[in-house]
Formats: sequence, C-alpha cells, structure tokens
Amino acid sequence: MSAEPLLEVENLHTTFETERGEVPAVDGVSFTVDRGEVFGVVGESGSGKSVSALSVLGLLDSARVEADAVRFDGEELLGKSDREMREVRGNRISMIFQDPMSSLNPVMTVGEQIAEVVRHHGETGESASLLSELRRKYVTGTSEKSPSWGRAVELLETVGIPEPAERAHEYPHQLSGGMKQRVMIAQALAGDPDLLIADEPTTALDVTIEAQILNELLDLRDEFGLSIMLITHDLAVVRETCDRVAVMYAGELMETADTATLFEDPRHPYTRGLISSIPRVDDDREWLDAIEGNVPEPADKPSGCPFRDRCDAAFALCDQPLVGYRGEQAGHTTWCHLYNDAVEYDGEDATVVDVDRAREVIEEHEAEEDVPYRPQFGGEYA
Repeated sequence: MSAEPLLEVENLHTTFETERGEVPAVDGVSFTVDRGEVFGVVGESGSGKSVSALSVLGLLDSARVEADAVRFDGEELLGKSDREMREVRGNRISMIFQDPMSSLNPVMTVGEQIAEVVRHHGETGESASLLSELRRKYVTGTSEKSPSWGRAVELLETVGIPEPAERAHEYPHQLSGGMKQRVMIAQALAGDPDLLIADEPTTALDVTIEAQILNELLDLRDEFGLSIMLITHDLAVVRETCDRVAVMYAGELMETADTATLFEDPRHPYTRGLISSIPRVDDDREWLDAIEGNVPEPADKPSGCPFRDRCDAAFALCDQPLVGYRGEQAGHTTWCHLYNDAVEYDGEDATVVDVDRAREVIEEHEAEEDVPYRPQFGGEYA
C-alpha cells in the first residue's frame, strides 16, 4: 500500500439545523482509508456512520459540513462546487446505498439504469445530455449495440448475475433481493472508481446471500484494486471482511484498530459490549449480552463521553472532553478516560488517583492533538 492514504478526513463536523437549534450528527471524526484496503465503520443505528460518508461526498444539502481537511488522493474535496463534486462522485468515488428497492428506479430496466451511469461517467462517446437521456427513457431505449449497453451487460456479469444479457432487460421488481444488491454494485462500478463506499450492503439479505455479496466485494477489491469503506452495524461482517475498523457512537469515534487487534484486545467498553453481543457456535450462554439503553438523540448527548450514561465503567472523568489514547499495537486508539495514566481500573471500578494529573493529561491531548502510548491501566508513559 502507498504511504499516502487514498482518503483522509480530519476533524469532520456535520450539523443539521432543526427546530431545537443546531444539532451535531458527526462531531469531530477523523479517519483514513488506505489504497486497496477494506475499512470498516461500525456502530449502532444513529451513530453517524452514513452521515460521515454522505458528508465526504457532498450529498447533504441540508447540513453544514466543516472539517480541517477532506482529501481524496491528495486533493481537497471540501469547498468544491457541485459541478466539481459531480466529477468526483461516480468517477472516482462511488456509493452503494442501503436499500436497493428505494435506490433503483422501478420503471426502468436494470440495464438502462447501469447504462445511464456508464454514459455519464465512462468514455463511451455517447451523448449524455438531458434531451438524449429523455429520448432514451421515453422513446427509443438504449440500443443493445451501444457501448453503454454492452458495458452494462459486462458489469452484470462481473457482479455474478447469471444470464446478464437477459437480466439487463428486467425491472427491479423481477429480481431477488440479492440480485438487486448486485445491480447496485454494478452501478457503483460503472465509473471505474478508486473508492467504493458500501453502506449496509447486506441489509435484509439472508446469511447465504450476505456471504455471497461480501465475497463479491472482496473479489472486486482484488480484481480492480478498489478501496472499500464498509459501513455496517454487524461486527461479524466486519471481522470477515475488513482490514481496519472504526467504532462510532453518537457521532464520535470510540475506537480504531486493525481488525485482528480490535477483536483480540477491545479496549473501549462500548466495543466490548458490541463484541460480547455476537453469538458464537461454542457459546453456552442462555442469553446474549446486551447494552442497556439507546443511542442518545444528537441534541441530547451528555457532555464528555456520549456513552457514559450506558457504560458500566463510567466514573468521574467521563464528563470531560474525550481524547485518544494509543494502545500497544500501532493504529490502535481508544477515546476513553479509563486509559488516562492518573486512573486505576480493576476491570469493574475506576478511581482517579491524581485529579490534577488526570486533567493535565486531557489538556495536553487537546493542545497537542497527540495520543500518548499507554500499554496498561495505570503506570507511566512508555
């Protein structure tokens, strides 16, 4: 992989104007997606996962999006005009949206829908003007001899749809859920993107079809050298597919790590709660563990750690601004004050042994934007 990430997001804030005033949906999130990797973003519904992706793509007209940087392949995206962003969306970054039933046009064949994307984002030599598209849509249709139709059929074959030439003439309601999801993937690939954002690509699919779709995405990553940003609430999916993971909660990052480290050494109480809720074949528990309560409304987030009202380990420092603490493995960062070096934690209770030092550590982090390494609960910095 290249040393320079394909996508860099620094201190992203996305705010919506509501009757209750300005509400932060994403609050200071930073992450990178490397070239050729699968980067997972996981968390409960309402954690800000999809909003973060839509903010990067400039698809939130009703929100104010601010960041220190949103760079794609070294190019700043924030501040680009709508016309400039249309050159990025589809061509260089594509997105698979959550629900194919609401994302696919029910009155157009799937072949027409893919061919339209090919004309707008490919190099077919075919006119993609409004008048030309209206004529195709309502009068002539797309010629089967045209480059865009041929490419649409090729893409259907690429994503594993049998008899693609015949399926291209069918409408979304004639296809199964798994096939509709594959059509969405084919659309996303039509512009030969470098980054594919997959937002809950296996929602409402049975486990067999889910596995097929995920394997398809990994095969496409290997075949085309794609980077994939996989948004999901399913940690089991993350474990099988992702190279690195970011755990989000209430619009903020809780933990980031490579996938193996996250599952072998989860540090944040929220991450541990999510992992312990996953059923296992060798599990002899009568009931799965659950995290009590719900994700707070963005307008009602508590100060400090947004998870503190649901956290069994909550203690005195949890009302202070969150800062990141590095774990033993490179790239493992946890936004949790249990890892402040002035805190002693025995696995059940946390005690602040030096209040002045604890607050000093937080202030140092905020001022320097640094994350000190601390391998154990308590002790000195390494």
